[in-house]
Amino acid sequence: MQIDPVNNKRPVNLDLPTVVRQPFPALISITHRVSGVFLLVGVGFLLYLLQESFSSPSSFAELQSLLDGVGVRLFLWLVVSALLYHWVAGVRHLLMDIGVGETLRGGRFGAMAVAAISAVLIALAGVWIWS
Repeated sequence: MQIDPVNNKRPVNLDLPTVVRQPFPALISITHRVSGVFLLVGVGFLLYLLQESFSSPSSFAELQSLLDGVGVRLFLWLVVSALLYHWVAGVRHLLMDIGVGETLRGGRFGAMAVAAISAVLIALAGVWIWS
């Protein structure tokens, strides 16, 4: 951190990522927004694939063979994971809207619950998609 030569107490450059550490509930809230943006793109692509599968029997067979690929399964798992995480975090936000978990302790517990429940659901989705 550099010090201003005129005023020795005022920093010139504040390196926020190293100085300010976000609390866990804030990280959960930020990733909830990020998962929503990813879902917008991911579900749009999945809807395009659905449209293509309805266009002809040959395109359906082609897309069916495409779903056996590792890259497509990974993409599907990422979209389903984002959907599950976004849903669980959304339920947390809805509960906070009605007054449940608004305290500091409740916010921390809710954030940990979102992480734990999402991890279990994402693991189960991975088993379902990869089997």
